[in-house]
Amino acid sequence: MKNRILVGAVALVSTFALGGCGFVPGSEASSSKKVTIWLMKDSVSADFLKRFTKTYEDEHSSIELEFKIQSWSGIGPKVTDALKGKDTPDVIEVGNTQVPQYAESGGLRDLTLESVRDLGSEDWLPGLADPGSIDGVQYGIPWYAANRVVIYNKDLFEQAGIKTPPKTRDEWIADSAQLNRNGNQGIYLAGQNWYVLAGFIWDEGGELAEERGGDWEGALDSPGAIRGMSFYKELQALGDGPKDADEEKPPQAKVFAKGDVAQIISVPGAAAQIEQLNPELKGKLGYFPIPGKTATAPGSVFTGGSDLIVPQKASQRTAGIDVIKALAGRKWQEELARTMSYVPNKPDLARVIVGQEGTAAMARGATKGRATPNSPQWANVEAVNPIKPYMTAVLQGGDPQEEAKAASEKITDQLAVR
Repeated sequence: MKNRILVGAVALVSTFALGGCGFVPGSEASSSKKVTIWLMKDSVSADFLKRFTKTYEDEHSSIELEFKIQSWSGIGPKVTDALKGKDTPDVIEVGNTQVPQYAESGGLRDLTLESVRDLGSEDWLPGLADPGSIDGVQYGIPWYAANRVVIYNKDLFEQAGIKTPPKTRDEWIADSAQLNRNGNQGIYLAGQNWYVLAGFIWDEGGELAEERGGDWEGALDSPGAIRGMSFYKELQALGDGPKDADEEKPPQAKVFAKGDVAQIISVPGAAAQIEQLNPELKGKLGYFPIPGKTATAPGSVFTGGSDLIVPQKASQRTAGIDVIKALAGRKWQEELARTMSYVPNKPDLARVIVGQEGTAAMARGATKGRATPNSPQWANVEAVNPIKPYMTAVLQGGDPQEEAKAASEKITDQLAVR
């Protein structure tokens, strides 16, 4: 699914509307091969798309690019139909965690060779690359990423005598406790922010679900996962976040904008909304990666983003793969990072992000990024999401082991639904 994380990331740049029709700047002669690419609304700016199209068509005189902009709403069935041969494009942008369910249909082109030979797949961000790889076959080519960071109020940090952001979990807890006084909240963390919980679980060596003997089973009751939930509870108590709601109820940016919250965990793009709600906070917001257990690396984070896939039934499969090579290659990855403030698909390409504190923090965190379990049925879990009520139950005093076992059983049941 396309995760809400990218809604905030897109707020870093001006929104635009290309519409649902093809965007074809500079059409070539009628004898040209037409390569049709489905991109999602607001993934890239009109200017980026125009520059890419002109450059690519100038370098490939026999190719005409046709971009068709799609809405995330209802895209799943549309992609499924396309993979069956109905109005099939040559390239499709999909959410990174959607790749397994599309690969299960058997309708995707194997891109393993191109990944290794042409695109340096060994250097890709794991959170983008891993969901696109099924049983050792690379079906999804990483395009861009976004992940959560800590957004903080510099004034409140200064008033608390905190000169530098924390780099370890222990420092983070100590600083948040210091900030959680004098009418201020040390951190606003809603009780059901399960993407944040996932990172804590991964840092403790746990998993949301594991594959055993070809079947997927919930794993919230493992020792590592229990430790991750314990840390979440300790951190969540250093503020007044609701125990029975997620970060959208109420919207955490709106809460932060009141000026008495020291920290929230969100994508950097939330800062624009915060400053719009409270202009007095403009220039007073800082960012740092979610701290890890030691200062040697940031904490694990859920990576949201997009991969590019090629349908088996595409009429221009080879030409489509060449377009992907360009979009996922160094030149246009760097352009995408500069233009859209996304994290590029390789950590070393993030050096082009200059003067963007939030995006730089996001890129550092992305090096420890991961995705949800690589099961085609994971969408079933998120549809009913037993993780959220599990978190609430523990935060309200329920027995962690018992609640985790019950939630894990529900996850196992959903992963068995085909």
